[in-house]
Amino acid sequence: MVTTDNPAFAEALRRFRNHGITSDARQRQRDGQVRYEMVLLGFNYRLTDIASALGLRQLTKLEHNLARRRQIAARYSSAFHQMPGLVPPQVRNHVNPAWHLYPIRLELERLSADRDRIVGALRAENIGANVHYIPVHLHPYYRERFGYRGGEYPVAEDAYQRLISLPMFHGMSDDDTGDVVRAVEKVLAAFCR
Repeated sequence: MVTTDNPAFAEALRRFRNHGITSDARQRQRDGQVRYEMVLLGFNYRLTDIASALGLRQLTKLEHNLARRRQIAARYSSAFHQMPGLVPPQVRNHVNPAWHLYPIRLELERLSADRDRIVGALRAENIGANVHYIPVHLHPYYRERFGYRGGEYPVAEDAYQRLISLPMFHGMSDDDTGDVVRAVEKVLAAFCR
């Protein structure tokens, strides 16, 4: 689902979701048209009626869910802002993120373990830490199709080796959030030099 208040974006998205066609069946019937034109490459991204109904219902919960995610992110950021071994995400003053993920960046120079070992240690503490996202050029499809070997995009590759996504969902309780903070503190303390 995409929402926008920009009429040009809305029109482009309508075309994109409908095979790049300039009009939909209802418009053609209403206007007495029998032909249509495909003006850009598009896809069949139309939601089913049931998926649309679910999406509309979820929209009524959006502000509440975003507010909860922002509370969790604020608690994480407060706990992690001076923790050795990691850098919490920095948010510009004019930005209000939705916090789909809460990524921390490891200061590997200060740690005696790599990212994967730290993720494993967090998981051993029952924390669902993950890694998002593998740089596109390192996936097999791009390696095989375009010959990437690694090293072509060193900034992306370095970020990938340092980033961990901590649990972030609106249903987390304050106790859940506290468990994550305590586990991160414990694991980083064990690996800090």
